[in-house]
Amino acid sequence: MEQRGHEDQDLAVVLHALGDPVRLALVRRMAEDGESACSPDGVDVPRSTLSNHWRILREAGITQTRRIGKARVMALRRADLDARFPGLLAAVLAEGRR
Repeated sequence: MEQRGHEDQDLAVVLHALGDPVRLALVRRMAEDGESACSPDGVDVPRSTLSNHWRILREAGITQTRRIGKARVMALRRADLDARFPGLLAAVLAEGRR
């Protein structure tokens, strides 16, 4: 799947994407597990809503998607985020541990 470079990431778009509790939970899960299936266990939202959350994260440049057969797996674009916005992801993830 096509991926934008980190220079295309916009702070307002990234912050908006991280500002939703469901999307933030998905980001935390990927930070802990490395990757996430498109329909992870324990996320209690309709599939169409979940697809929208993944789209917002992808379009903000926070995630990348790869295919494994028919399945899609999402992962954080941690290196790109850290290069563009040093410390932002670490601060967001640390806030959840408080």
